[in-house]
Amino acid sequence: MVAPEPWVPTLQGPRCTLRALQPGDAPAIARHANDAAVVRNLYDGFPHPYTLQEAQRWCGGMHREPPFGKVWAITVAGQPAEAIGCAGLVPKEGMHACNAEVGYWIGQAHWGRGIAADALDLITRWAWAQLPQVQRLVAPIFARNLASQRVAAKAGYVLEARQPRSLIKAGEAIDVTLYAAYRPAP
Repeated sequence: MVAPEPWVPTLQGPRCTLRALQPGDAPAIARHANDAAVVRNLYDGFPHPYTLQEAQRWCGGMHREPPFGKVWAITVAGQPAEAIGCAGLVPKEGMHACNAEVGYWIGQAHWGRGIAADALDLITRWAWAQLPQVQRLVAPIFARNLASQRVAAKAGYVLEARQPRSLIKAGEAIDVTLYAAYRPAP
């Protein structure tokens, strides 16, 4: 009998490890996600308050359901026991199948340490190696979130567009910046 392929592979970087989410990650995910400063720059579908029950559903398998794509737990390098956030990649379909959307968040206690940029770089390199149809990775980032824009730039993404009033957050139309990375030429 062949062992099933893991949902996501473990990816090791200098500042973080990306690994599969596990049910035991729920308390840490709930603690880091239940922060208004974190939620402020995530889509409205991200619950707030973020309860332990929400985290248990997410870590228990909801993250594998459409439309979430591939989702990793982000851990600090050398400390893989505690999930401090999540990163994900959603390949597009149909005529947009050459694109995939990436996203990431980490708990506020870990901001400014290069962890999110490391995570985005790991996912980007994984996508180029594992998804040959994907030619472009896109990271939509709220225009007010300058720190996340710096993360994308540090990971090699370029500002592709600014989309005025293109997304609703908490009932308000806000601007979004679109950062993208392109498959390196062979």
